[in-house]
Amino acid sequence: MTEDRNFDDIAHKFVKNIYGSDKGEIRQVIVWEDLEQLLTAVDGDSRALEILDAGGGLAQMSQKLAKLGHHISLCDLSSEMLQLARQDIEKNGLLEQYRLIHSPVQDIERHLERQVDVVMFHAVMEWLADPKSALATVLEQVKPGGAASIMFYNHHGLVYKNVVCGNIPHILDGMPHRKRFKLQPQKGLKPEDVYQWIEDAGFEICGKSGIRCFSDYIGNMQYTGDYQYEDVLALEKQLCRQEPYLSLGRYIHVWAKKKEKQE
Repeated sequence: MTEDRNFDDIAHKFVKNIYGSDKGEIRQVIVWEDLEQLLTAVDGDSRALEILDAGGGLAQMSQKLAKLGHHISLCDLSSEMLQLARQDIEKNGLLEQYRLIHSPVQDIERHLERQVDVVMFHAVMEWLADPKSALATVLEQVKPGGAASIMFYNHHGLVYKNVVCGNIPHILDGMPHRKRFKLQPQKGLKPEDVYQWIEDAGFEICGKSGIRCFSDYIGNMQYTGDYQYEDVLALEKQLCRQEPYLSLGRYIHVWAKKKEKQE
């Protein structure tokens, strides 16, 4: 990408397609399982945390944290997305738990008085021109002993999905940009790169999960076995943290703790 993606123009469509679907539900369930472990690791079960939701969109996940009593700074580049988030947060009676920040994530330090306990950076990097530096900036906002929750669009999953769909020439051509997929990132990140970036920032990776390791690759139900959505969700939960399935997820979620002393 040559510039960062702002979703002002399609915010309502984004919310409907991304969150209002079985795919969105699977993503929420798997990530929440990881976040429960993260919270325990930073004593979030016994105290209110300061959490940065960087590029947080509609704040679907951070609202679950706000309901537990944690304080959220929600940052997004899209003013339209922030307005939709505000409406949803207010409807859920959580506005007092939030501070809304209209800003690119790269400038977030200007808006924070101190480092936070936890940062969430979900499905943002694949829309940025320079994901590595943006991740470094976001991770700098975490205090020593704090934690980060990072989710990214997986390059390997994108390759595999194109294979399943028969787009073999597209893969051989290096999967060049296609204009018609407005809600689908054009480029995934290689997990090995992201893991290294996280460790280089002084974090220890504690857990990894593949998001939609199976559901996105199931063919037309007319020609497949008999199953329900609940069966697919159970399968995702059972195998999403095991290789090789983890590395084939359409997204990968990582949670990591910042070392108390930086090397």
